[in-house]
Amino acid sequence: MLTIIDILVLIYGLILGSFFNVVAIRLLKNESLIFPPSHCPHCGNRLRAIDLIPVVSYLLLKGKCRNCKTSISPLYPFGELLTALSIFFIYKTVGLSLELIPALLITILLVISVLTDIRKQLILDIVTLPMLGLVVISRLFIGTESFWHYLLGGIVGFSLLLLLAIVSKGGMGGGDIKLYAAIGVALGPLLTVMSLVLASFAGAITGLFLMMTGKLKRGQPLAFGPFIMIGTLISYGYGREIWDWYLRIFL
Repeated sequence: MLTIIDILVLIYGLILGSFFNVVAIRLLKNESLIFPPSHCPHCGNRLRAIDLIPVVSYLLLKGKCRNCKTSISPLYPFGELLTALSIFFIYKTVGLSLELIPALLITILLVISVLTDIRKQLILDIVTLPMLGLVVISRLFIGTESFWHYLLGGIVGFSLLLLLAIVSKGGMGGGDIKLYAAIGVALGPLLTVMSLVLASFAGAITGLFLMMTGKLKRGQPLAFGPFIMIGTLISYGYGREIWDWYLRIFL
């Protein structure tokens, strides 16, 4: 049963998700995050408070602008729900501890990266690099391992993705490489490798399914950001348990 704190975390997550949608869209367009105020991207009509309730407004308006009746992208409620559920997952996994700080930082980075990657297949340095810096600073003071352990994780994450980019001849973007540097600092080397393995597995299965159903053509790019997020959150929450299970079964 959900507690009051659980409900508050979900509500704040939805609110943050609404803001992260704005961040993703406006940064992709090189627009200010503040001006102009929230508006319909089609007719430019300024949105009222009742139009900005996360998920609820989308459902009440049946996915259309109140003014021009143009369809609103389902990515808006998707981003809100993604943020709320991801933050809730991390909160329930880590608990109210100092570890929640780097965990939330990397979760926020992942959410925004997923939203930009799905829209334009871009993971933006303007988001990744500052968040990488914040994760590094947090690891100076927070963690069960030494700072150098987490720094090694960042090097491992960066190096693995750089190697994949070289091998795939550009199939892996520079944004993914820097994103994995941040993930590595958050997770440490072992869980970073696990994150990449899980992300690659999820991406391969999804890509194969989409090709079998005719929704993805061979050679057509598929945003890797969502799978990076899946692999990272699973590794953050259950990585140690997965590793112990692997050792018991195969070694």
